[in-house]
Amino acid sequence: MDKFFKLKENQTDVRTELMAGLTTFFAMSYILFVNPSILGQTGMPAQGVFLATIIGAVAGTLMMAFYANIPYAMAPGMGLNAFFTYTVCFSLGYTWQEALAMVFICGLISIVITLTRVRRMIIDEIPDGLKKAMSAGIGVFLTYVGLKNAGLLQFAIDAGTYTVTGDANKGTGSITASASATPSLVHLNTPAVLLAVVAIFITAFFVIRNIKGGVLIAIALTTIIAIFAGVVDLSAINWAASSPVSAFHDLGKIAGQAVGSKGIVALFSQSGRLPEVLLTILAFVLTDVFDNIGTLVGTGAKAGIFNISSDKEVAQTKGLQTKMDKALFSDMVGTTVGALAGTSNVTTYVESAAGIGAGGRTGLTALVVAVLFALSSFFSPLLSIVPSQATAAVLIMVGVMMLSNLKEIDWDDLGEAIPAFFMTIFMGFAYSITMGIATGFIVYTFSKVVQGKAKDVHAIIWVLDALFILNFISLAVL
Repeated sequence: MDKFFKLKENQTDVRTELMAGLTTFFAMSYILFVNPSILGQTGMPAQGVFLATIIGAVAGTLMMAFYANIPYAMAPGMGLNAFFTYTVCFSLGYTWQEALAMVFICGLISIVITLTRVRRMIIDEIPDGLKKAMSAGIGVFLTYVGLKNAGLLQFAIDAGTYTVTGDANKGTGSITASASATPSLVHLNTPAVLLAVVAIFITAFFVIRNIKGGVLIAIALTTIIAIFAGVVDLSAINWAASSPVSAFHDLGKIAGQAVGSKGIVALFSQSGRLPEVLLTILAFVLTDVFDNIGTLVGTGAKAGIFNISSDKEVAQTKGLQTKMDKALFSDMVGTTVGALAGTSNVTTYVESAAGIGAGGRTGLTALVVAVLFALSSFFSPLLSIVPSQATAAVLIMVGVMMLSNLKEIDWDDLGEAIPAFFMTIFMGFAYSITMGIATGFIVYTFSKVVQGKAKDVHAIIWVLDALFILNFISLAVL
C-alpha cells in the first residue's frame, strides 16, 4: 500500500488517507440524490441516473487513484447538470439523448485538448496572481456552498422579477430571480438551523486544535446531535430503496443512448441547427475544462499536491507525465464514461478540498471515495443519516483556509489586484468556478492593455478571452 501510493513520500499514512476519503465522500454524497432529481426532470428514469451517477463517479475517481495518484474525487457536476436539464433540454428543446451526445462529444474534445497538451499550456500561462486568486476564489465558492447547504441563507424575491423554467408547481422546474433578490441570514429558530450553527463551532474547534481526524469526528458528532435533535429521523429511512434490481433495469434504458440513433445521430440530423449545436457543445467544453482546471490549481498548489516547478520541467517530455496532466486526463475519461452510462458531465469535485483539508495527499484517498460510491448502490438509504449541516461546516472551514492565498496577491499593483478581485468574487457570487475564471481572464487582459503592457499577455490568454466572450454571447442568445 505504502509502495504503490507512495504514502511516506507524500508524508501521509493509511489512517489519514482513510479519514480523508470518508470526509470527501460524505461532503459530496448529496450528488447521488440531487443528480437523479435534476436529470429525471428531462424524462430520464431517476433510478437509472442514480446508477449512472455512481458509474461516472467510480470511473473518474479510480483514474485519479491509480493513474494520477492524487486525492481528488469525481462525480457529475452541479451546474453542469442544471445546464443539461434547464438550458439544453428545457430552453433549447433537445431530447435528453441528444444532450447526452453533446456531453459525450465534450468528453472526446477535452481528451484531445489534454493529449495535445493544450490544457497544460493554459495552466502554465495563467499568471501567478490569477492562480492565487483562483485558489482564494474557490475558498469563497466553498464557503458560499457551505452556508447555503447549512440552510443559513434566505433570499427575498420581489414579485414579478423572476422567471420559471419547467413546472415549479410539480417540483420539476427552476425559478430564476433578477438582481432584486437579496440574501440574508435566516432566523435562528429551527432545530436544523441551530444544528448548522453548532456544527460550525464543533468543526472549528477540531480545526483550530489541529486534532488528527478531527474533521471526521466533527461530522460524526454533528450526526449524533442531529439524530437526538430530530433533524435526522432514523424511522424515515426507506431500507427497501437499497435494492438495486430496479435501478439496473432503468440503467439499461439510458446506457449507450448518447451514441445511438436518438443521440448523436439525431443531434446532427438537422443541418439548420448545427451552429446552435456547436455553440452549446462549446459551452459544455469551456465549463468542464475550466471547472477542472480551477479546482485542481486552486486546491492542489496550496496543499503541495502539484509541484509546479518540477512539473514544468517534466512537461517538456512527451506523453502525460505530470500529476496535473494525469488528473486532467482522468476527469475527461470520467465525463466520457459517464455520458455512455447516462449522466451529465463528470468533473473533479471542489468538495475534494474537504478531504485534502483532512490530510489526504495520495490516490488512496480517491480509492476510498470510489469504493464508497460503489457500495452506495446497495446502501444508499444510509447516506441520508449524515445531515447536510455536518458536511457544510467542513466546507466552510476549508473555505477559510483557502482564503489565505489572498495575502500573496500584490494589492498595491491595481493591474494585478483588480483582475484577482473579480476572479475571486465572481467565483462565489456567480456560483460558478468557470465564470469566475472567465471574468478574471478578461479583466486581466483589459488591465494590461490599460497599463500599456499588452505584450505581456500570452497569445493563449487572448484566445481564451475570445472564447469566453463568444460563450457569454452564445448563452445570451441561446
